[in-house]
Formats: sequence, C-alpha cells, structure tokens
Amino acid sequence: MTDDFPEPVPGRRYVIDGNNVMGSRPDRWWNDRAGAAARLAQQVAEWSRTHTCPVVLVFDGAPVPEVALLAGGNLAIEFAPRRGRNAADDHIVDLVAANPDPASAVVVTADLGLLARLPTDARACGPRRFLAGIGAPMR
Repeated sequence: MTDDFPEPVPGRRYVIDGNNVMGSRPDRWWNDRAGAAARLAQQVAEWSRTHTCPVVLVFDGAPVPEVALLAGGNLAIEFAPRRGRNAADDHIVDLVAANPDPASAVVVTADLGLLARLPTDARACGPRRFLAGIGAPMR
C-alpha cells in the first residue's frame, strides 16, 4: 500500500472512507455532519465527472437523502448497512474483497485498523493527499 495520489486510469476503482476524510479537515465538521458529508460528496462528485473510474463514497450512520442525491454516473454513495463500531470499515473491506482484483482498488483512509484489514495488494491514499489530488480545499 502507498500513500500517493493514484491518478484515475482504466481499471482503477476508488473506495473512500467518507467519515475519515471529513475528519481530516479541521473545518468544524462535527457541528454539522450532514452538511460536511454533503460538501465532501459534492467535491467527490465534481472530481468523478473528470474520469470514468468507479468511485464509492462510504459513510457511517443513517442515510442522508441530500448526500445520497449527489450520486450518479461513476459515483456511488453508500451508507454502512448496519450501525455500530467499524460498520463503514466492514463495508469497505467487503467492497474491496468482492472484486476479483483487489490490486485495482484505491482505498482512501488514514484509519490504520481499516488498512490492516485490506488485502495486501490494495492501494491506500491518505485523506489529505486525496483531497489535494482532487483539488478540494483542505479547510
């Protein structure tokens, strides 16, 4: 696994730990989680329109309709199918494992526990590097 920003190329797919990426920016996201999720989803949606690689943005918690509406094209927005500890992490591990080629996956997270559970040939990209790579503001 690496922490560089892997550019979109044919065959690559991205699985993004939405809550982990939100938490990487000190923009007081905790005061408005739904608003922060919508802002992140909008930024990822804009980036997703610049390429054809599949992108799955995964969040913890109950589905937020205004966030889910931002999905489309090559961007899927999913909410962990269960509540509780590591719910989104479990879903991300399942998404990566379900593909016959885990090496094609780029998992965007800084969660060391999640990274340790991924196949060794999956790639990783830290949230700050990912946000810089897609041109999203860091604040």
